[in-house]
Amino acid sequence: MNDLTPARLRELKRDATVRPYDLAAQLGLSEAALVEAELGFGATRIDPALSRLIPAVQKLGEVMALTRNRSCVIEKIGTYNEFHDGEHAAMTLDTEIDMRMFPRHWVHAYAVEAAGADGMRRSIQVFDAAGGAVHKVHLRAGSNLEAWNELLRDLALPDQAGLSDFDARTLPEGARIAEDRADILRAEWAKMTDTHQFNTLVRRLKMNRLGAYRIVGAPLAMPLSVEAVSALFEKVRAEQHKVMLFVGNAGCIEIHSGPIRNLKPMGPWLNVLDDRFNLHLRADHVAEVWLVDKPTRRGPAISVEAFDQAGSLIFQCFGMRPEKGGDPEAWARLVQSLPAAGAA
Repeated sequence: MNDLTPARLRELKRDATVRPYDLAAQLGLSEAALVEAELGFGATRIDPALSRLIPAVQKLGEVMALTRNRSCVIEKIGTYNEFHDGEHAAMTLDTEIDMRMFPRHWVHAYAVEAAGADGMRRSIQVFDAAGGAVHKVHLRAGSNLEAWNELLRDLALPDQAGLSDFDARTLPEGARIAEDRADILRAEWAKMTDTHQFNTLVRRLKMNRLGAYRIVGAPLAMPLSVEAVSALFEKVRAEQHKVMLFVGNAGCIEIHSGPIRNLKPMGPWLNVLDDRFNLHLRADHVAEVWLVDKPTRRGPAISVEAFDQAGSLIFQCFGMRPEKGGDPEAWARLVQSLPAAGAA
């Protein structure tokens, strides 16, 4: 659309009744392109390098951290503490803002100021090479504005006018299966001592997560009904389980550790609306659900994992370990009670 100049995009954003994510999809643009239309009008292009960005975000104090994929959004309130940088992976290990970050996907970043009904809204927005959202940080009333101004001054990049040439969006991979390696997969899976060994194993066997689940068989991976997702959340809430819920995309995974208190379904959305933790899940996007058992030195790591129609991971939910307040036996009973695939 040649008429979609930055000025025209700013008009469309002002008049929009949908969120930027949905507006970008309607226009056939990346979400980052909508942000770049605001360069010089409240948006500042900043350095996306985690080694500089996350320490600057930590100084902001209490903020809201948001990570999403097409089907699920997780929002946690807290401070970015205990940052550990790394060439291929980095993390924050705070009890509230607990994240795993993959630097090669942190390509475009912006500090955004926009007037809202409740005053000035400030956020950090990070996107991948295709302009897809990786992670966002929203300031709150108590956030440190002096640190915000310092971030703007120190991380602003020289080019504040040129528009980015975003890559084409990579299509979802779907399930990748190597039928001739199924026996090797089962044997090696049974020998695992840490859940982090799983990704290395399936890559070595030329498969991916969903492909491995489809081929490995019970009791290591068992298909559940799509209705198992709503049942899972309701049982976690009703039985007051403490869980670890992982939601993310290729560039960032955000983790909630603890209970679920306020569950509010609304149309296709399944919402968790707790004081410092919100989750918004498009339950109608769930196409496959798997009950997965991975051996570790500390006992089995049992998870419920949901995938969309294209084979992309939506979320993973584990029971918390006993030393963190979890009850593995109760968690095992809960997941075994979830409806299996094909159940009436």
